[in-house]
Amino acid sequence: MAVPSDHLGIMFGYLGAMSCLVLSCLGAAYGTAQAGLGLTRAGARDPNMIIKGIIPVAMAGVRGIYGLVLAIIIMSGIKPEGGYTQYNGYMHLGAGLCCGAAQFASGIAVGVVGESGTQAVGRQPKLFAPVVLILIFTEALALYGLIVGIILASAGAAAVKPA
Repeated sequence: MAVPSDHLGIMFGYLGAMSCLVLSCLGAAYGTAQAGLGLTRAGARDPNMIIKGIIPVAMAGVRGIYGLVLAIIIMSGIKPEGGYTQYNGYMHLGAGLCCGAAQFASGIAVGVVGESGTQAVGRQPKLFAPVVLILIFTEALALYGLIVGIILASAGAAAVKPA
């Protein structure tokens, strides 16, 4: 059973899971909306662009999945029945903020690149490969946040002392 002093750590742990999911979904939503704008604008000019323009929209949505995965990992490491200290909560909060902020920033980048890139490819098809390469670099930023978040969440869960 958790004692009152442990409640603060538990709160920070759940706050980490929540911040990870919320920030990731904000980035995914923004990126999807921006890339979707570019898709509709380019698709209105050239209907053949719709398939190529789906790539940034799909890549933006992956940010939310990354956040969901880490939020589940964090929540599985929270042990309210005992042994979960403030240190564990801080580690999980750090993991959530690290991953969530990276997903949010990456979602913004995907949205901006996706919108302008899709419209540019509609005008000049030779730009398709460079735009996809830029989108891959934004994906790398999201993966960096996810990887560091998983490492922090694992360290926070490993430090839980058995009751």
